[in-house]
Amino acid sequence: MLTIIAAIATNNALGKNNDLIWHLPADLKRFKKVTLGHHVIMGRKTFESLGKPLPNRTTIIISRNPDYHVEGCIVVNSLPNAIKAASADDNPFILGGAEIYSQAMKHADLLDLTLVHQVFEGDAFFPEIDLEVWTMTKRVDFKADEVNQYDYSFVQYKKK
Repeated sequence: MLTIIAAIATNNALGKNNDLIWHLPADLKRFKKVTLGHHVIMGRKTFESLGKPLPNRTTIIISRNPDYHVEGCIVVNSLPNAIKAASADDNPFILGGAEIYSQAMKHADLLDLTLVHQVFEGDAFFPEIDLEVWTMTKRVDFKADEVNQYDYSFVQYKKK
């Protein structure tokens, strides 16, 4: 099983200037719980926005630069090679960014999304979800509160 995990705005915005646009502690807590102990696959820019490997996860970075190396991480030159590098994990996660998400849509079995019910200005966007290919299997809605400033939903789609 290969899972794409992302937090996206109503207009599919993912981020701006290689950073998150919003801060939702409930999403970050869930992201950590779901991905802990797994392989996480991401592009170089996404990795550099994080600044370091995520603890207790095997980090796989996709970079076209053959000289790019990060201690404690696996660096590969393509998404197919990243998926191969994660083959020991029964459920690796794709963490982005936008270009990696677009490539991964045809490989993924599951979309695990946090939908932030707000429109944001962004420069990176999640690909459109083709409902001919994907079926929503789970949705839990939450209202903004004193800690999470936007309404949001945890949504899963499974490939048909």
